[in-house]
Amino acid sequence: MLNILYLARLREDLGCSEEMLSPPHEVRNVADLRAHLIARGGAWAEALAAGRAVRVAVNQEMAASSTLLKAGDEVAFFPPVTGG
Repeated sequence: MLNILYLARLREDLGCSEEMLSPPHEVRNVADLRAHLIARGGAWAEALAAGRAVRVAVNQEMAASSTLLKAGDEVAFFPPVTGG
């Protein structure tokens, strides 16, 4: 089971801030999880599309698409943030 967080714009676009998900066995890393969520279609496909700038953190550390996932991980999806 993964605890998935959607922050900032993504929370608004998806109408969801958090969910617990038990992904299929083929979801092994961040890229697989993103593709799994995109496959839901609708707002998910649009908000997480390949061309969209989305950052990911696993257990509160920035993660690459190749970062492996394990049961109990917290995965946060959020847009890039710029400072001023």
